[in-house]
Order: sequence, then structure tokens, then C-alpha cells
Amino acid sequence: MESEWVFHSISESDFPILIDLFTEFAAFEKRSENMINTLSKMQRDKDWIEGLIVVSKSGKIAGYTTWYTAYHTWTGKCLHIDDLYLKPEFRGAGLGTLLINKVIHKAKELNSEQLRWQVSDWNESAKNFYKSLGAEIHITEENCVLQLK
Repeated sequence: MESEWVFHSISESDFPILIDLFTEFAAFEKRSENMINTLSKMQRDKDWIEGLIVVSKSGKIAGYTTWYTAYHTWTGKCLHIDDLYLKPEFRGAGLGTLLINKVIHKAKELNSEQLRWQVSDWNESAKNFYKSLGAEIHITEENCVLQLK
């Protein structure tokens, strides 16, 4: 299965397709109104964008993942997945497992103590997938967002 896919690090040339994928993902999450990112913001912040794009050997974009490194006071260095998104037609065939395993490998390579991410409370299929990987889903904290601009 992995030989059918190319995983490459996000580069500036990927930004236009990523904006489309971000918009698609926001709609999937039922939060389209929160998608305020733009190509110009991405170009301005390009040094902060880390992740992978997944492309089929035939050139079809299947999805992406983005992450950042954080330091958690209780546990230490952590890689935090911001998004992991596959287009609907590419789900359920093991590609998500390949993609998250690439992120797990990256976290280990960076000597992270943990890999963290969020999952929407309504997304049972994602929760089941993450549990199958051995992840624990904690519901003790809620997100706080302070919009600065």
C-alpha cells in the first residue's frame, strides 16, 4: 500500500492546494466560519509550517498533516498534530495509518516524549481509529481560544 503513495514535506509550492484542503477540512469539521487562513498568511508564516502532503503515484492529492513542537511542563517535549486530513475518497483503506505512522516516526526522531492531537467529540470513527493506535482520549480539558487579530 505505501508504494502507491508519495509523502513529501510541505513546501511553499504546496500552499495553494493546502488552502483548499484546509477549507475542505473546516467544512468537514462543521466549522467553515473558522477558516480564515489565506495564501498570503501562509507565505508570511512559511517558516512555521511543518507537515506532510500525501499524493498518489498518479498525482491525486489525498490529504495532509501539519504539526508543531511544543513543550509541556508536566511531560516535556511533545509533537502536536494540528491537522490530519484525508479526502473522503481516500479514507478506510489504511492511508490514515500510514500517515500517522509517519508523524509518529517524526516525533520519535525529534526525541519527543509524547505525540498529542485533538479529535472532535462527534467523530466516532476517528476516535476508534486513534484508540486502535493505543492513544488515550482525554475529555478533562476544553480549548480556550483568544483571537488576537
